[in-house]
Amino acid sequence: MFRGATKVSLDAKGRMAIPTRYRERLSARCDGQIIVTVDKDHCLLVYPLPDWEELERKLVRLPSMNKAARRLVRIMVGYATEVDMDANGRILVSKELREFASLEKQGMLIGQGNKFELWDDKTWDEKRDAWLDDEDDGEMPADLESIAF
Repeated sequence: MFRGATKVSLDAKGRMAIPTRYRERLSARCDGQIIVTVDKDHCLLVYPLPDWEELERKLVRLPSMNKAARRLVRIMVGYATEVDMDANGRILVSKELREFASLEKQGMLIGQGNKFELWDDKTWDEKRDAWLDDEDDGEMPADLESIAF
């Protein structure tokens, strides 16, 4: 499980060091083989390869005649990029992915259980603050109603 928020830096080539606390788990889970793709919130999703492959199998089985499903597959699978964690624990985030997420030098890596979200740090701060300030509209999914926070 990946949890927590960590400020990360990207160098001029787009390399980002995976925080030390996650490296061993990533090495054990996927031998450092990682997929980076886009999310509709304009952040990047970072998956260990086996977790991505499971999701990808589900995505490609979606009905191709369904417009929303076709868009989702085009975006998520189309941008999916294989990267390998190097001996220094770094991954290379492609220029296209960095541009999509407006990532320059500073980012936030947000653990989401089986994956990470990678945000431009300023965008993350703005979104986080907006979500925290958002009034509760009372529309809680049924699955969450029984959970106490």
